[in-house]
Amino acid sequence: MKHWMIGAISALAMSSAAQAADVMKMAVTTSFNNSGLADVLLPEIAADLDLDVQLLVVGTGQAIKLGEAGDVDAILVHSRKAEEAFVEGGYGSHRTEIMYNDFVFIGPEDDPAGIGGSEAATAALGAIAEAESAFVSRGDDSGTHKKELSLWDEAGLDPATFGVWYNAVGAGMGAALNTASGMPAYVMSDRASWLNFGNKGDLALLYAGDPVLFNQYAYLPVNPEMHGHVKNELALKLEDWLTSDRAKTLINDYKINGETLFVFNAAEAE
Repeated sequence: MKHWMIGAISALAMSSAAQAADVMKMAVTTSFNNSGLADVLLPEIAADLDLDVQLLVVGTGQAIKLGEAGDVDAILVHSRKAEEAFVEGGYGSHRTEIMYNDFVFIGPEDDPAGIGGSEAATAALGAIAEAESAFVSRGDDSGTHKKELSLWDEAGLDPATFGVWYNAVGAGMGAALNTASGMPAYVMSDRASWLNFGNKGDLALLYAGDPVLFNQYAYLPVNPEMHGHVKNELALKLEDWLTSDRAKTLINDYKINGETLFVFNAAEAE
């Protein structure tokens, strides 16, 4: 395994997990990891399945590359177009939806671009661009970044033409939120990461609710026919747990300050 991959592993090891009979690797998004849900699920997985799930925490684009290379046994990501290409390319055996939340627009409390009353997500981005208010982009080929770029495109705008007000940081959700807090600046975040973010400073949730901001997470086992060494049996064992009533209760009951972070909606494998 490449040296940089080793540094990306988030073991989140618990004493029970350390003694687990089986170990598998799963690449997950920084937004999922920043939500805190992994800290809830992994100990229960270890207890129920005697399975230690080691996480490689990266953006969706990098998670897919790890899956394509056979460096993990499964991926949990949130970019349907990229996920479907992963399966169609033979790298993933199938795609199973697990849960969803939504993307939200965060910005300075005084909302200098006036996005709070926008009729649509694209109108909010258009207002930011027109005002040339500071905006932080993940810029890391993550699911969040892919979604942001698609929204700029729908708004008829191209970030490549933007001035210094547009800041692509090439980092995870937590780092992007920290940068936005320090400036302060607008940023698009998944709701879970925002709710679990501790350094809000002068930032506030200013816009949400457009159906286009729906954010689905899906689980994709790496195809053992492509990479014979992957632990497909363990990946399928984990999938059964992630789509169970046990997982449903844990996911739906996970809240911060009374707010739900994810909604379970596990579907049949596609």
